[in-house]
Amino acid sequence: MKKRVDEFLSASRQTKRLASLSLGRGRQLAVWHNSHDEIQYNATSGHVFSLYLNGGAGTRRVDGSVKSGEPGTLCVLPEGHSSEWQITETFQFVHLYVANDALRAAYAKTHDQDARRLDIAEQTFTAPGVLERPMLKMAQAALDGDVLAADSSFSDMVAGLEDRPVRLVGGLSSRVVRDVNDWIEAHIDGEIRLYDMAKLAGISEYHFHRMFSLTCGMTPHNWVTRIRVELAKKLLKQEPMAGVAVACGFSSQSHFIRRFKEQMGVTPGQYVRMIMP
Repeated sequence: MKKRVDEFLSASRQTKRLASLSLGRGRQLAVWHNSHDEIQYNATSGHVFSLYLNGGAGTRRVDGSVKSGEPGTLCVLPEGHSSEWQITETFQFVHLYVANDALRAAYAKTHDQDARRLDIAEQTFTAPGVLERPMLKMAQAALDGDVLAADSSFSDMVAGLEDRPVRLVGGLSSRVVRDVNDWIEAHIDGEIRLYDMAKLAGISEYHFHRMFSLTCGMTPHNWVTRIRVELAKKLLKQEPMAGVAVACGFSSQSHFIRRFKEQMGVTPGQYVRMIMP
């Protein structure tokens, strides 16, 4: 079974986790301290965005690159990544761990683009550009335990991600995806069936499920759940939890709480306490 980068780091005696924060949707933040160590990653699970916060000149990648890091440099380790690192000085860094489907779905939604256009190229010690500010904010949010700030900064980071030229085969057009999204939002308080969404696209349920997953980065079911939770976040500012669960189409309050925590990393009650002055 593939391991995430933080599992490799946690196995080192020299590495100390200064902060950790779950954002839900397969997203996790961690701020690390490391010194005089050797780390090896092997066929990792999920994508990693890493920003050096303090130090880093004593860190180098020894499996092909001799260039050393420095504060403010970015590393991107795509899913399946393998590398070896040597650390000769103390430094601190922030890691964003994000599942492939979560990142591609966020990209598709933010950029109104096919999820397969997202470019997740490996980077080692590069200038972070537009990603630096949201990564720094996520680091501070992890230290503060502030899920809202981290979630907002994650959205800013996704907005700064670039696409790549790619010849797409299959998938759904932007118009069909917009029509499906409009239909979901119009029926969000009721039962949403795969049959109804496939009918909008004019294809079978099997092909719709496959094409939608390719285009949007996640299954229709997970996509609908995400939309329900996004609506719930807005309604929780003004309505009781039980009413929000019904308005967002969850089968019960317990179902609502469970799905909300999966998506946001906190329960609806905890979320309300965060947003209320």
